[in-house]
Amino acid sequence: MDTARSSIWPWLGLAGAILVADQITKWLILAHYQWGDSTPITAFFNIVRVHNTGAAFSFLASAGGWQRWFFTVVGVAASIFIVWMLRSNPGQKLFAFALACILGGAIGNVIDRLVHGYVVDFLDFHWSWLSGLFPGGHFPAFNLADAGITLGAICLILDEILRIRRSKS
Repeated sequence: MDTARSSIWPWLGLAGAILVADQITKWLILAHYQWGDSTPITAFFNIVRVHNTGAAFSFLASAGGWQRWFFTVVGVAASIFIVWMLRSNPGQKLFAFALACILGGAIGNVIDRLVHGYVVDFLDFHWSWLSGLFPGGHFPAFNLADAGITLGAICLILDEILRIRRSKS
């Protein structure tokens, strides 16, 4: 599809879908779980309710409160930049898909920080082989916004690898 004729709207729709799914699942967790509650689903997966005042892997979680506003500003600035990038490159499908995933996730976590002062996390995966890296083998809990951001980051890397390969041929 020609970049000049492509529209940003499908990508904003994808970002919106990720945002809505993220906020609905977080609302369900807040409505049905108290902080610290956990429900085992499988031998390696639990639904939990935890609050993350920091960033990925609880980075700066105990920094004293300023990090709430810092990560909010970073999320808003990143969202504005991503929308600008989407407007400039809507026809680059993998690139735009990646940006839309990151945008939906970033806005979802910004909303949490503004409304609650923390990000609601609830997906808890754990395996004994992770015990050397994480307490009890529990990977840090995350949410759908985090999953969108991660998928987007992976797709950005893949897009760049493919772009480099195309430029060499």
